Order: sequence, then structure tokens, then C-alpha cells
Amino acid sequence: MRCPIAADSLRFAAPLAALAALAAVLGWWPAMVVLILGLAAVLAFFRDPQRTPPAAARAIVAAADGRVTDVDAQWDGDDLLPPCPRVGIFLSILDVHINRAPLDGEVVATHHRPGKFLNAMRAESSEANESNLILLRRDEMTFGVKQIAGAIARRIVCGVRPGDRVRRGQRLGLIRFGSRTEHYLPPGSEILVHVGDRVRAGETIVALLPESDEGGH
Repeated sequence: MRCPIAADSLRFAAPLAALAALAAVLGWWPAMVVLILGLAAVLAFFRDPQRTPPAAARAIVAAADGRVTDVDAQWDGDDLLPPCPRVGIFLSILDVHINRAPLDGEVVATHHRPGKFLNAMRAESSEANESNLILLRRDEMTFGVKQIAGAIARRIVCGVRPGDRVRRGQRLGLIRFGSRTEHYLPPGSEILVHVGDRVRAGETIVALLPESDEGGH
């Protein structure tokens, strides 16, 4: 059976558990209670629930849990991606922080960029903050998921490498302690979400592929 807690939690949970056990042995009950509460908070943050992607062939699912903060039907593009639809999601510290693939595809590149740690709800954090862009390809389409650090998030974890093939809803990595995730969708995709909507990674349909791709995999 799969563990419902991300393995990345061990570096935080193990010391807290050990200290809580030591406090119990020594009879330091207030310290033990504080440490147990801290351990519970860490395990809650790193929870990794099972998700079931929709079966619809054209469905593009959310890459993160959280709230939609911006929708751009025609983002201008940059040196890594052509102009395309873009959807940004803010993850609070209470949200599940596992990132997931929005579509089936092959990882063609990852681009880590150092930067600032602005509030991830601000649109300028997309360009200014530390980030990791995962570029994927499906047939002739290139799309991307950008993991963006925030004011609290200081660690981006990417679990895929170029050459990996991923399925829709598969885990890509996580961002620790509050952050932002952006979707760079295949050109022609029909965006279904609006600013303020709550979404669930791997399950909520944020957009549909162009009808010409309905027969794709």
C-alpha cells in the first residue's frame, strides 16, 4: 500500500519524532506536546493523497491544489516557450503541495532559475522568484509546468528528468511551505477555470485540448 505522506517529509518528521520520544522518556511533558504538534503539522503538510484523473481524452488537469489567481488566454511567451494560454495557481501552506502532470507526455527539459522569494500571490513572482520549469512534449505540442517558490517556500523539489515519460496526474515533485504553480498550456487549449476557483491536482479539469487532438493519447 502506498504511503499517504511524501517521502520528503522524513528529514523534518524524523528529528521531531526522536525529540518527542526523548522528551517523553525524560518526563518533559510540555516539550513533548509541542514536538508532537509540530510533527502533526509536518505530516499534514506533506500529505500525498491518491488522485484519480478524469478519463476525458482532451482533459488537462490541474498541476497543483490551490486557488486560481490569474488566467491569461494568450501569454506572450519567452525564450523557452512560445505564446500560449497560461493559468496560475497559489498554494497556501494548508494545501497539498504535490505537483502533478497536467497531460501525458515526455519530459524534454527542466530549467531551474534562482531568484527572490516574493509573495507567490503576486503576478510578478512568476518572473522574479526562484523557479523550476518542467517542459513536456505530447506529439507535436510543447507545454510546461513551472514550480515557483514563495515568501515561505524555500525549496523546490523536482522528481522528473529529461527523457521521463509521465501520465496525466502523475507526481512531478513538490514545493515546500507555500508557493505558486503555473501551467503553460498547448496553444488552442480552451481554459475552463476562472480567477478565484479552487482546484485539485490531478483531478480538476483546468482546460481542454483543441478538438483536433481529441483522438490523441
